[in-house]
Amino acid sequence: MILAVDTQRLLALHYIYPLPLQKLQQLLSPVNMLSSFEDIHHDEIAKILQISAQKAYQLSQSFRQIMIKPFDAAYAQANIFPIPFYHPYFPAQLFEISNPPTVLYVKGQYSLLTNNKQIAIIGSRKATAYSKRAMDLIVPPLVQSGYTVVSGLARGADTMAHRATIDMGGHTIAVLGHGFNYLYPAENQILAKQMAEHQLLITEYPPHMKPEKWHFPMRNRIISGLSQALVVTEAALKSGTLITTELALEQGKDVFVVPGPIDATQSKGTNQLLLEGAIPVMNGHQIVETLDLFSNKN
Repeated sequence: MILAVDTQRLLALHYIYPLPLQKLQQLLSPVNMLSSFEDIHHDEIAKILQISAQKAYQLSQSFRQIMIKPFDAAYAQANIFPIPFYHPYFPAQLFEISNPPTVLYVKGQYSLLTNNKQIAIIGSRKATAYSKRAMDLIVPPLVQSGYTVVSGLARGADTMAHRATIDMGGHTIAVLGHGFNYLYPAENQILAKQMAEHQLLITEYPPHMKPEKWHFPMRNRIISGLSQALVVTEAALKSGTLITTELALEQGKDVFVVPGPIDATQSKGTNQLLLEGAIPVMNGHQIVETLDLFSNKN
C-alpha cells in the first residue's frame, strides 16, 4: 500500500477527478507526483493517467485553483467524513474488488464499516409484496446475529431491506451512485436523512457529482465488495440486480436467492440464478447457519 499521501492534495484531486485507486497509484509510484502535481506539465499528466492532453490541461488548471480550499473543514460542516484508501476505517475487503475506490465519503455511523459481518440484500426496483414477505423472514435472524445489511437505497427491494433492518433495530449501510449534494430516488429523502443520522450512507463520488446512469453499475461492485454474501429477493431476467450478482460471484461470494412463482416476471431472473447454482433460501436462519459453517471452517 502507498503511504505518506497528503490528504489535502488527494481530496483536491479527487474532487475534480475521482480517479480509481489503480490510476492514483500511477501518480504515486515510483515517484509521488501528487506532491507537486501543479508543477507537472499537462502532457506528462496525460501520459501517466492515459487521458487526452486537453483534459490533462484542464485538470492541472483546476487543481491549481482548488488545492488550497479547506476540504476537511468544508466536509466537516456538511457532516461528510472522507475516508481515503489508507485510512484505518477504509474496508480492507474493497482492495479485493475490481477498481477499488480511492476515497469513500460517508455520512452517519462510520464505525459500521468495521463490522466484519456484512451482508447485501438486493432485488428489483419493481419489487412486489413478495419481496416484503421475504424480508420479514430473512432480515430478523440476520440482525439478531449481528449482521449489518448493505444495499443501494434504490426504490423497491433496496428500500425494503433498509427499512426492515431499521424496524428490527439493526444496522444498515446504503451505497449511493452519486455525491451527497443529491439524492436518488427523491422519494427516499426521509429514509436517507434517518440513515445519515443513525445508520450509514457511503459513496465514492465527491459531493457535487450528480446521479448518472453509469454510476450505479459501478456502485454495485462496492455493495458486493463490502459484503460476505449476497441475498436476492426478486429480479426480472434483464435486471440490474443480476449485475451485482455477477460481481459477487466474481468476488467469490455466496449468493442466496429467494425462489419465486414460476409465472412471476420479477422471479424469472432469480429462478434462473437458482438453475445456475445459487443457494435457495427460505429464511434468514439458513443464511446465518451457512455463513457460520464456512467461517468455522476457516
